[in-house]
Amino acid sequence: MPIRVEAYLAAGVASGVADHAGHLRDLLEAGGDLILGRAAWRATGTTGSEPVGTWSAPADEVLVAIGDDDPPMPVHASWHAIRLEMGPYAVEGELPTLPGYDPGRALVRPSGEFVLLRDVRMGWLRAVGSGLTPVGQVAVVNRYAVERVEADLMLGFYFPGATLGTTPHADASGGAGLPILST
Repeated sequence: MPIRVEAYLAAGVASGVADHAGHLRDLLEAGGDLILGRAAWRATGTTGSEPVGTWSAPADEVLVAIGDDDPPMPVHASWHAIRLEMGPYAVEGELPTLPGYDPGRALVRPSGEFVLLRDVRMGWLRAVGSGLTPVGQVAVVNRYAVERVEADLMLGFYFPGATLGTTPHADASGGAGLPILST
């Protein structure tokens, strides 16, 4: 069954339908290009989206993706508030870990390029305005594109190369919410 997708890249936001029968994370993890049909594109810094027919970009350029699929959720997860900064976006949500997860002693490391977040809110990182906008119940985030992390535990293994903090806060950037595309 096709997946309706909103893909947030540094250059803008694409919205459309991916012809894929699995989960969004699996599609992105397969590598290659993310291809959306019946797509619309809104460049960063512009207000309106324009229909583009078919749109594609390398999957590793996708910073955040939201789909209408029903992704597998971890059972018995402990959820941790997290704030990420990546490209022009501030992203807040909750990251799952196994109960009792100790980052300093954990043998299990995240695998793949994308990690799951729930209750996701986004906004422009450097904008002043009303705050972060809810964009989806579940999203996948490119963990290698994250530049800064704030969470209630150290997540260096999750986001290699990111500056780490340990104090989550609610929209301290004052970033303006993002309009959600719909086509």
